[in-house]
Amino acid sequence: MTERYIVIGAGILGASTAYHLRKQGKEVTVIDRNDDGQATAVAAGIICPWLSLRRNKRWYRLASGGARYYPELVRELEEMGETKTGYKQVGAIKMHQKEEKARDMYERALAKKEYTPEMGEVTYLEHGKPKEYFPPLDEAYAGVHVSGAARVNGREVRDALIRAGKQLGVRFVEGSAELLCENNKVYGTSVDGVTYEADQVIAANGAWAKELLEPLGLQVDAGPQKALIAHFDMPEAETGEWPVLLPPGNKYMLAFDGGRLVSGATQSSDAGFDHGVSASLLHEIIGKMMEVAPGLETMEFHAAKIGFRPYTPGSMPVFGKSPGYEGLYIANGLGASGLTAGPYIGAELARLVTGEETELDPLDYSIEQIMM
Repeated sequence: MTERYIVIGAGILGASTAYHLRKQGKEVTVIDRNDDGQATAVAAGIICPWLSLRRNKRWYRLASGGARYYPELVRELEEMGETKTGYKQVGAIKMHQKEEKARDMYERALAKKEYTPEMGEVTYLEHGKPKEYFPPLDEAYAGVHVSGAARVNGREVRDALIRAGKQLGVRFVEGSAELLCENNKVYGTSVDGVTYEADQVIAANGAWAKELLEPLGLQVDAGPQKALIAHFDMPEAETGEWPVLLPPGNKYMLAFDGGRLVSGATQSSDAGFDHGVSASLLHEIIGKMMEVAPGLETMEFHAAKIGFRPYTPGSMPVFGKSPGYEGLYIANGLGASGLTAGPYIGAELARLVTGEETELDPLDYSIEQIMM
């Protein structure tokens, strides 16, 4: 008899998990209630973990694995006819005004390239050179260009995974899921009074996990991190090949086809599910953009989008078997790493729940880390 799996949540992680399970021949049902503010739906991602200053080795293994996996996944989806994935390798430039710091970034990048060839070419850019790649930039910046970096549209890659899953036979149900449990065994879900049974249930519903898990007495230290991302238009500019920009600080800037520019993200972990867009946060984003790239003064405001990232205090994605219950797996805490790591974690999770060997050590990302 074919093993049955239920995935709760159709963000990038849930969609990837379902897709990979179905590729293994499993019977898969995805349940999602399409909450407003799903992080994947509004996110614009940067696939470039190699230039991060974050020193956590577990995070780096996860993020670099995600970056390495993307080209393979995109080729696979394209072979299925899903050519609109929102993914494109356009390179990235990490910038600094001080030459000493820019040179230091370059040396670190070269050291990483020795064991991560997917970075592509690593090039030092003298002051003023980054402007040749991204014309609105101030000439005061030097930088490091990494050719293997990519941008990704969260909604488009998620939708491509969903469409591919449907091609393979994944069933999608819209509604609010409640876990069904008997004798510490989760055996399915209830959606609007309809029961769906499964051998394993995977909770991948991001920032809304507490609501789903609390009825079982499972307390997870995970919740919404409000992120504001601003969209702008430069209708006359040919922006499709512009690289991702990583200026000093915690903001980024990237461009899509058709003159669309995206920048962000502001982060707040104590705002709950507040959809409000404050003038101060929008001013923070625009101010940084204009400081770095004064040539953007003619850009037109398009939209401010709010997403709620699944956030854990350690900012570390976790996935694995739920403590205390059979038949339940949990994946959460992707945070700002979601678009980079989501498809890869989905592939790893599909291996884990079916008993196959994973590339990552599951103990490094165990759910116990966020249990309260």
